[in-house]
Amino acid sequence: MGARLKVREIASRWQMGNRHWIDPVNYAVDIRRDRDGAFFELRVPTHLSETVEATVLQSEPKQRHLLLLIRKTDEKPQLDRFLCGHDERNWFVAAVPGGASSVRQAMDALQPKDVRDALARDRVSSRKRYERKNRAFRRQGEWFFVPEPSLVVDNKLVLSNEPLRRGAGKPHLVEQLFRTGGETVHVCAKHPNGEASERHFRKGIRRAAPRESESRPLGMARDAPQSGRLCSRHGASQRP
Repeated sequence: MGARLKVREIASRWQMGNRHWIDPVNYAVDIRRDRDGAFFELRVPTHLSETVEATVLQSEPKQRHLLLLIRKTDEKPQLDRFLCGHDERNWFVAAVPGGASSVRQAMDALQPKDVRDALARDRVSSRKRYERKNRAFRRQGEWFFVPEPSLVVDNKLVLSNEPLRRGAGKPHLVEQLFRTGGETVHVCAKHPNGEASERHFRKGIRRAAPRESESRPLGMARDAPQSGRLCSRHGASQRP
């Protein structure tokens, strides 16, 4: 599918007191960049170098997608699946839940239940259910926007250029977003996903960033149901 893959072995560290491997504990699949562009990287700690196996379960060259199976056979056996491919602009890798054995099954598994319900309700054909835009949703990267005509929103509560983030990845910025509920958290560079306790947040910030300009928290909501008016873009740097 026109992608490069590098396998890199990383030295493991052994903790004598507790007698177990630390930093890194497990393997990782990621997107990295060099002077030739983006590539897939499988990082394997030295203590797992003989117990990690990678197998391509299925590939779709025209879609530039493949389903990768990683099998770990040490004292704690592990079986993981990853969908690797190219989206609108960049290469991506996504952990796939369940027991998918094909690219199509993996893409189904990555669609949230609300999206699958919308696809069934709007009777979207199998040919169009994986497109970026159909009757059931609009998709930007890993985010799905499902139309909700009955939703009534107070314009005073609409947020402008609001970031959407899942995990530690680069955020998407939504031109207009309405959030309800969720948990109020304090966000900064040290806590990109938020710290619920302001006391713990302040304590961590004082240790990591003594300058006042770096210690100002930004209040945001985590795990909040949200509705957006579509015009989404990536943050300052592109998602790898």
